[in-house]
Amino acid sequence: MDDLGSVTRTLLSIARIGIDDRELARRICQACVDGLDIDGASISLLTASSSRQTLWATDTTAELLEDLQFSLNEGACMEAATTGRAIFVADLHHSMQVAQWPVFADAVAARTTVGALFALPLQWGAVNIGVLDLYRVVPGPLSTSEQRDALAAADTAALMLLGQRTEPFGNPDGLDASSQDGWLDDATSRHAVVHQATGMVLVQLGVSASDALARMRGHAFAHQRLLLDVARDVVDLRLVFTEDKDDR
Repeated sequence: MDDLGSVTRTLLSIARIGIDDRELARRICQACVDGLDIDGASISLLTASSSRQTLWATDTTAELLEDLQFSLNEGACMEAATTGRAIFVADLHHSMQVAQWPVFADAVAARTTVGALFALPLQWGAVNIGVLDLYRVVPGPLSTSEQRDALAAADTAALMLLGQRTEPFGNPDGLDASSQDGWLDDATSRHAVVHQATGMVLVQLGVSASDALARMRGHAFAHQRLLLDVARDVVDLRLVFTEDKDDR
């Protein structure tokens, strides 16, 4: 135990407490804020898919970073989700890393005071669960020990979140998992409206779900809006997509 970082020790201390998905995500994010030199954290699940959801964000900036990356389909979080590699960006304003996410980098600079961003994939073996996003206002890298602690904490968090749908962590009373709400239930996601809107757009255009989502993302980018807001307009019939791209 002496080799474990403070964040990992904190997570292990709550691993056997019977709490729901969002409370677990809140405690994971708060442990990171308390134990690392960062200002905020968030957890997204099924990050690279249209079923993606933000399970928890510690503050409005962390939540905005999640929404921007999902809307633009680029950023450290999206790269961590698709590659399975931890992404450490010590300076969002002067790093060559951000050259591959130009639109996201511009949006962050315009809408936040974030200076550093660290994205750690939540995976266990071949199972890719989501991403743990950490941000800091002041640019600068995590120390070697903090990086090691953050990576170990991400592995621990992944196992704990998996346990929310398979005993022992998420089912302390021996309940049938099918009777429990959890992070795989799209209806509980704040991004469920995106899934609904995707279905509506694919019917309107006669395209695949991935193409429908891409079309909504393109509209959001062109009009400098969040994907979530565009999806709400589609569901409320304020926005209809047509083949000639003259969306109305």
